[in-house]
Amino acid sequence: MTPTVFVLFGATGDLAKRMVLPAFYTLAAEGLLPQDWILVGNGRGDVSHEDFRGRVRASLEEFGPDLKDDVWTAFAARLRFAGGGFQSHDPGSLLEVIEEARAAVGKDAQLVHYLAVPPVAFPETTKALGTHGLVDGARVVYEKPFGTSPEEFRRLDRLVHSVLSEEQVYRIDHFLGKEATQELHVLRFANEMIGALWHRDHIAAVQIDVPETLDIADRAEFYDATGAVLDMLVTHLFQVAAEVAMEQPASFGAADLQAARERVIKKFRPLDPDEVVLGQFAGYRDVDGIKARSRTDTYVAAKLWIDNPRWRGVPFLLRTGKRMAQSAQRVSLVLRTPDGPFGKLPDVSNVLSFSLAGDGEIDMVLLAKKPGVALELDVASVRLPLADLPDAEPLPPYVRLIHDVLIGDRSLFTRPDGLAAVWKVAGPLLANRPRVASYQPGSWGPARAKKLAAPYGWLLGE
Repeated sequence: MTPTVFVLFGATGDLAKRMVLPAFYTLAAEGLLPQDWILVGNGRGDVSHEDFRGRVRASLEEFGPDLKDDVWTAFAARLRFAGGGFQSHDPGSLLEVIEEARAAVGKDAQLVHYLAVPPVAFPETTKALGTHGLVDGARVVYEKPFGTSPEEFRRLDRLVHSVLSEEQVYRIDHFLGKEATQELHVLRFANEMIGALWHRDHIAAVQIDVPETLDIADRAEFYDATGAVLDMLVTHLFQVAAEVAMEQPASFGAADLQAARERVIKKFRPLDPDEVVLGQFAGYRDVDGIKARSRTDTYVAAKLWIDNPRWRGVPFLLRTGKRMAQSAQRVSLVLRTPDGPFGKLPDVSNVLSFSLAGDGEIDMVLLAKKPGVALELDVASVRLPLADLPDAEPLPPYVRLIHDVLIGDRSLFTRPDGLAAVWKVAGPLLANRPRVASYQPGSWGPARAKKLAAPYGWLLGE
């Protein structure tokens, strides 16, 4: 790989601490970084290189893999910090530190800019990259959400393309980097017995359920300006729905895989606010940094319809929330109950589900004969943990996606046409938001969401 200088904007923030820096360290430990590289952290504060290394080590000890002394020593030697912020009118010390880094690894080293900053900072940081000549041949990674409304998305998209070509832009959605998300299309398109079921004739409903026990205390101000709809629904859950619903791509190359996802997103029907439930956990407004009268949603459940021949009439039930009873990341296909000689069968008796958490697993629930002299049916289940496959080497999603940036693979990143369609789908909800209902921490959210999932009910928690 080409010698590279990584510039991590927001290097002392929560996202960098929890996700990005541990991913960089894992890449180094696995030997997946270029032979010559330097990571330059950027922020408003005046932090020495040595102090930044101390902060990075503290982040890794809290959120990263086990540190090995030799790996850490080599990793720390490649860390730098450029303080003073970074704006069009004032680049702080970043230009000087990048120049020093390039002198160390090669003056033609590629630049990779990672914007681990709030979305409100995307426009100015992008303009500053262009103003200070840091975009030629560079790759730029944008965190989600890419825009906070349809209008903001269009403005940001125009600005980004005035500075960068589309091939330079990597809009990250870490759910697309999950091993089990990729397993969705592999299992379906590589196995006829599964692929044959993937149709409204056999599937009664799809559930994409991502409840979280996590609080929002560490990023209260960001969350209060965003909420569950923008933080999770129009980003992660819509993208996973597209992974489930897309038609077979012409190939699994970046352009074809992206195109398959974007084509089906354009068939998503705009959300009906009457088929959306918003919630806020009790005590949310007491968290430091939250407005006293905040109406921000910490929970959303929505019914999504896809208007194409394969999925017409099949509800996609999407749910996520903070401070819920359980943490999970699960895609479930509820298969239709067959008619036959067994009489009335339970509505939910055949389910194929995928856990997106960790390294992923595949579960199947089906009816089988209960051993014995009588012909009695009972529920049986089969589980396949993906990490148990021979010689499996699963990578956490941020590790996988940053590695893809390094090698120039954009297949697991979003495109502007798909994002434009996503904002169109969310438009009616954003324009006419339902009343936010309160729910108790440790519960499964507002009671009215149960009706949304009828007749099958939510498979988790009911």
